[in-house]
Amino acid sequence: MEANFFERVYQVARQIPYGKVTSYGAIANALGTGRSARMVGWAMNACHNFDDVPAHRVVNRNGLLTGKHHFEGTNLMQQLLESEGIEVEDNQIIDFKKHFWQPEIQL
Repeated sequence: MEANFFERVYQVARQIPYGKVTSYGAIANALGTGRSARMVGWAMNACHNFDDVPAHRVVNRNGLLTGKHHFEGTNLMQQLLESEGIEVEDNQIIDFKKHFWQPEIQL
């Protein structure tokens, strides 16, 4: 079950547009598992070898870069977001509403 859930998380994450972010909870809701935001986080932490999963675009519900410790380097997650035009200050996206992407419900 876990591997299947993780792959479903990755399918949603692959849809996040360049210059946009979404949250762990938004992905969980899109999958119909609204109380599994933490599991989405575990899935994102486990996808380091998947170059096609933009894990840097998944943040917490307030726009905080809570997954930054799972990226190599000092500020890699922030650097990746900033390279897409997303301003980050104090590990938080400055204009979260502007950059937030709501995934569609997956059936």
